[in-house]
Amino acid sequence: MQLHEIKKNTTFKDKKKVGRGGKKGTYCGKGQNGQKSRAGANFQPIIRTWIKKYPKLRGYNFNIIKKYSVVDVSTLEKNFEDNNTVTPKILTDDRIVRRVDGKIPAIKILGKGDIKKPLIIEGCLVSKSAKEKIEKAGGTVKENK
Repeated sequence: MQLHEIKKNTTFKDKKKVGRGGKKGTYCGKGQNGQKSRAGANFQPIIRTWIKKYPKLRGYNFNIIKKYSVVDVSTLEKNFEDNNTVTPKILTDDRIVRRVDGKIPAIKILGKGDIKKPLIIEGCLVSKSAKEKIEKAGGTVKENK
């Protein structure tokens, strides 16, 4: 076989030329006269009418409410030894707090229960009652705001 003997397996079809007389003249492949045969007869999709019926939300709708994972002082008493540091990363690694969408959540420590161990708390929000109990036990609180 030589180069001049090679042939294509498929043949290219010509595009339909519409509206120039011949096979696809007068109606241009759109059928006979009627609403759908007119120029610019684009019908709206049904979804659009549904969307238009929903009320418009106006103004600034940013979700300002922060969601915290809550930890009580009593759980810190159970799970940590004397003079341990408590950070959000350590709490998620020890599975005391779950990750939210694969990220370490903001954590707030509340004053439910009692604590007798001195702990060092970093990077967590702490309520007033919890702060008093932790400092009374000999621990320190370093808050991130």
